[in-house]
Amino acid sequence: MRVGISAASLYPMETEKALCHLNDLGYTLFEIFFNAYCEMQPDFCALLNGLRASRGAEIKSVHPFTSSLESMLLFERYERRLEEGLTLYKNYMEAAKRVGAEILVLHGQRLGAGSLSDREYCARYRALYRAGQALGITVAQENVRLFRSASPEFIRTMRRELGAECAFVLDTKQAVMSGYAPEQLVEAMGERLVHVHLSDHTETESCLLPGEGSFDLIVFKSALCGVGYTGDVITEVYRPSIRDDAALQRALFVTKSVFEE
Repeated sequence: MRVGISAASLYPMETEKALCHLNDLGYTLFEIFFNAYCEMQPDFCALLNGLRASRGAEIKSVHPFTSSLESMLLFERYERRLEEGLTLYKNYMEAAKRVGAEILVLHGQRLGAGSLSDREYCARYRALYRAGQALGITVAQENVRLFRSASPEFIRTMRRELGAECAFVLDTKQAVMSGYAPEQLVEAMGERLVHVHLSDHTETESCLLPGEGSFDLIVFKSALCGVGYTGDVITEVYRPSIRDDAALQRALFVTKSVFEE
């Protein structure tokens, strides 16, 4: 396993500036948010590629800034908007390919937003997954609090419906905020787990930098190994969780010590 960080951990710092700042602290593997439409365009992707090349950095995954709109864009019954939503997400996929990424993170449908059955939801996801595969991008469903994907049971439903045509991102803080141990989501995702968003937590705090809480990272790594996971582990926290640059460097040391050993 390799470790890295989401540049969005420094939001609202602009994407390229966040990448450079984190790289200066020692990080070389990144997830980025495309945080504006202009950031999906060839000129901006070329800028990121120049930074990657000059700094020895790699972008493994991307996250759409429209994730909160996916219920409306992709998982409702208005066909005209669905077509536009699919086109938009193909643009994200093409931008991901431009910057050398392999994974696009999907939130999906918020609970109570729309009336799609599980089978219909999976059909929508399958269309996205196949569009990504055609471009060499894996569209991966993330477990997200208050979304259909929050529960291990829904993840299992997706696996039953979709077979090999699915992939998942495990977000540890989203699991904790949803009332589940991260290891429960690992088990549910199984061999279809392709990406991990890591943070630490305590009984009262759900999002801390790795090493700052009570989350047993050794046990978590064991759970990942138990399903054959060999992908990357990306630290993803919210900006208020970061005290200073030294804390980010300590988190890098902790994650390397656990996951790259």
